[in-house]
Amino acid sequence: MEMIRMYNRKIVLWAAYLSLFVVGISMAVLGSALPSIIAKFGIGKQDAGSLFLMLSFGLLIGSMIFGPIVDRYGYKLLIALAISLILLCLLAMALTPIFTLLQLVVFLLGFGAGVINGGSSAMVADISEGERGAKLSLLGAFFSLGGFGVPFLLGILLRRFSYESILFGVGLSVSIPLLFFIIPVFPQPKHARGFPLKQGVGLLKKPVILLVGFIAFFESGLEISVPGWSSTFILEELSVPADKAVFYLSFYWLGMLGSRFLFSRLLKKISPAKTFRFCLGSAISGSILMIFANDLFLTIFGLILLGIGLAMIFPILLGYIGDLYPDLSGTAFSIIFSIALVGGMIIPYVIGLLSGPFGLRHTFVIIPVSLTVMSIIFVFARMAMKKALTVQ
Repeated sequence: MEMIRMYNRKIVLWAAYLSLFVVGISMAVLGSALPSIIAKFGIGKQDAGSLFLMLSFGLLIGSMIFGPIVDRYGYKLLIALAISLILLCLLAMALTPIFTLLQLVVFLLGFGAGVINGGSSAMVADISEGERGAKLSLLGAFFSLGGFGVPFLLGILLRRFSYESILFGVGLSVSIPLLFFIIPVFPQPKHARGFPLKQGVGLLKKPVILLVGFIAFFESGLEISVPGWSSTFILEELSVPADKAVFYLSFYWLGMLGSRFLFSRLLKKISPAKTFRFCLGSAISGSILMIFANDLFLTIFGLILLGIGLAMIFPILLGYIGDLYPDLSGTAFSIIFSIALVGGMIIPYVIGLLSGPFGLRHTFVIIPVSLTVMSIIFVFARMAMKKALTVQ
């Protein structure tokens, strides 16, 4: 689909990259600050798990609404409002003294992140015909960069500053990406004269959409669970101090960051299917290493492998869907992310629920099991993609 080029493509891409940097911050902040939150509010793992549930529920609602809105009205205003909401939520997380209020703030944080994640992904897919997988990978790299920065900063600064002060500073920094959505011109809406409701609803009947959604269900659950629970895993299973446990979590984000930057170039030479299988293998290896290793070095190496492995799942899936449904990319992505975030709600919460009686090490078995299920579904998804391409 050829869009009217009244905008600067490079500026719009950079705006999208910076917005995913903000989403990375949003996704990392809860897991990174979790040991401090548990200590501050005196809560147990089940209550801590409820925070991930609220975050994922917010992500789900944001993911459900963004698609038809951006297809009908465009990207600029909605994403700018979502970034503003995240800024306010990060400041509120630093200041709130009441746990119930914190749950509400975390829900709104997830809502804003869901809107940005889906909206910016669809926008990049729209303006990157012929190189969607590579550009979505680079977009994901900025998500990882934001995710890497939070535990890295907390790990370094927690001995000098409270986590509330650090979060407040991080929140203020979000105002910089916001400027990129206020000033530049953005792509025009794809359906300015009215949203094609029949075609949008029809996507729900497409087998390829549902199969990719099921893969994304497990992927989202793991992308929230691994960074969300790993610092607590290191703290409890390896008796590492809280500030160092948070710092070691940054290695997961470093693995994801490096993987996405690398594959943003390699995807032009290596097929997405081969990349997908390599990443699943890396993630399975990393998860098994974490479960069975009692050594800190091996655990960190497992985290890195998990980051490398989980990095490319979403960019590859969204690249496939963007190629198949370019005229309804926002709505198609909205469906995928909505299914994904159901997994993002369930899996982290189940880990928190089971970690009480069984411990995190045994509960982390959920990770390689989920990855194995994803690999099986991918076989059927590839068959559905080939069939969809022949029909088109």
